[in-house]
Amino acid sequence: QVHLVESGGGSVQAGGSLRLSCIASGYNNSSNCVGWFRLTPMKEREGVATIDSDGDTRYADSLKGRFTISQDKAKNTLYLQMNSLEPEDTAMYYCAVASRSAVFCRLLRVGGAFYRGQGTQVTVSS
Repeated sequence: QVHLVESGGGSVQAGGSLRLSCIASGYNNSSNCVGWFRLTPMKEREGVATIDSDGDTRYADSLKGRFTISQDKAKNTLYLQMNSLEPEDTAMYYCAVASRSAVFCRLLRVGGAFYRGQGTQVTVSS
């Protein structure tokens, strides 16, 4: 059974940084990708970044250069380093696992079948 637990969210001022963590277990690393998406205050779901078992990463165009996804396979932990945070980054951030054939992994689109954690809130003030 897939189990995902996020942590690391909080409140920061614009320009600040946060690192989110997700302890992930119960999935087949070779046939899935893992990543992050967020739910904005306007209830929009936005793909943030994914990483697959080959280490290939995918980012939302608007976040490239500010966010970095990585994973420590030995610790079963996924990370999202977020720098130069902006008020528009305020959202609930979710860790997710999906099949490599799913739209989340192929297109960074939040849809189809995937597993997610409970989320961690990030609030950025101006």
